Amino acid sequence: MEGLLKTLVYDGGCPFCEAFALRSELKGGIPDLLIRDGRLDDELRNDLRRRGFNLSQGAVLIDGDQIWHGSKAISVLCSQLKPSDPLLALLNGLFGNSKRASFLYPGLLAARQLALTLKGLPVDPDRA
Repeated sequence: MEGLLKTLVYDGGCPFCEAFALRSELKGGIPDLLIRDGRLDDELRNDLRRRGFNLSQGAVLIDGDQIWHGSKAISVLCSQLKPSDPLLALLNGLFGNSKRASFLYPGLLAARQLALTLKGLPVDPDRA
């Protein structure tokens, strides 16, 4: 894994995931945040799957030995944002709370599924 950098692994096939990841990296105010497209990085995606983290079920946030998946990953990341972007500020407010993130996250997965279907991509990157 990445060691000292915080790493967000996202599905680059999903336009919503990609926009969030890029904004978080560029305007999120989290030093040393590295974003990785798990759809393109087979080795990383396979390593995460072996550890029980399926990218088709949500993004993954890695910070040293700590790994969060799905709503927890987004909640932890959002709670650390110091956004200079209005959209990130909104997401920080919505998903920075873990209970609210757990409630709202299935909606994000549904939007992801719809976007991938419209693009003709499988929901599970391992089935590409």
